[in-house]
Amino acid sequence: MDVNQPETVSEPVPVLLPEPKRLGALARLAPEPMKVVLNWGRRYSLWVFNFGLACCAIEFIAASMARHDFIRLGVIPFAPGPRQADLMVVSGTVTDKMAPAVKRLYEQMPEPKYVISFGACSNCGGPYWDSYSVTKGVDQIIPVDVYVPGCPPRPEALLQGILKLQEKIARESLGERYASAGTTRPSASALRSGLVKPPVPAAGEGER
Repeated sequence: MDVNQPETVSEPVPVLLPEPKRLGALARLAPEPMKVVLNWGRRYSLWVFNFGLACCAIEFIAASMARHDFIRLGVIPFAPGPRQADLMVVSGTVTDKMAPAVKRLYEQMPEPKYVISFGACSNCGGPYWDSYSVTKGVDQIIPVDVYVPGCPPRPEALLQGILKLQEKIARESLGERYASAGTTRPSASALRSGLVKPPVPAAGEGER
């Protein structure tokens, strides 16, 4: 081996997730007018599941009430559960202890599914970013489509985030969406690892 020759480091190749079989060939080969109709129906019938973790969840409730009324935008609040939801809104501080629950509920949502990160704590940890127990952004464990900044954001900011998501859905192709989902993230079981590793016994300590 030539020590003067620099080593070449190869970047890991992202694993592309296969498109779900339940979409079928017709969904992949649908003509453009049909895709427009499918995206139109998808963007205006978003069943939302609010994962409220802190004060930003109160602003979500305010946005769903009569004054702001995001139902007029095609968003149906308070889905019975993640299995009936198209959109998850993560609002509040995500801790390392809560991360497996966020991941597990996201995995229970049917495809296609979308995520809005609502508030500074959900985006990057917020004022608690340097805490040992806070996840530095929910996008470390699940993919995020729209980020809504603020501490806490106003209900109008959530409405703007919903409009941005609907614009994204209108331009979306399901084939491109599943092809771009190759970013590897830890599984729910991997997130359950302890924060503090157990002490390693010193050499010869076990022989006593």
